[in-house]
Amino acid sequence: MWTRRTFFVSALGLPLLPPLPLVEAENVWTKKLVRAARKQIGVTTGYDPAYVTLAYPGGDIPRETGVCTDVVIRAYRDAFDVDLQVLVHDDMTAAFGSYPRTWGLTRADRNIDHRRVPNLERYFQRQGLERDAPGTRDDWQAGDLITMRLGGRLPHIAIFSGHDPLTGNAMFIHNIGGGTREDELYADYDTPRRFRFVPPEA
Repeated sequence: MWTRRTFFVSALGLPLLPPLPLVEAENVWTKKLVRAARKQIGVTTGYDPAYVTLAYPGGDIPRETGVCTDVVIRAYRDAFDVDLQVLVHDDMTAAFGSYPRTWGLTRADRNIDHRRVPNLERYFQRQGLERDAPGTRDDWQAGDLITMRLGGRLPHIAIFSGHDPLTGNAMFIHNIGGGTREDELYADYDTPRRFRFVPPEA
């Protein structure tokens, strides 16, 4: 069973393998996604999980703050005009019983549903976007979305951006508490899942 740091250290950070260039993606859409995520670095400098009433569609809180899901949501909006707020809300409205009941909701809520990792996992799964995890190092591509449970319980999501050219270690763009950044995933985690959400334009 793959648990906690074993997943990334063994599958993606093998020091005996030659390092790969960071984000040498073959797909134009992948480069656009990673570029859009990187543009959030230095802009989103805070972390705020508070419930907020949002506009619809295209609702967002101030770019200076957000949570891990906002990195993904903003990257797809900025790069492709793909709105996960709408996609998740429409799917939850049509199939509410297929989604987690963790929060005791009785209907879809367009203000928060897309900003919750378990809902994104279920949406991606329902769209057939889940990939093997951990898979092999060669399976991983920039733009893959990885979800996990920090400390065994807190959901988190990050965008895999490539391998560090010096160390060969896996790099991720995410907001784990101090704003959007790109780094190795230094955290106690388990239950990794991998998704690849190709935008319609690709």
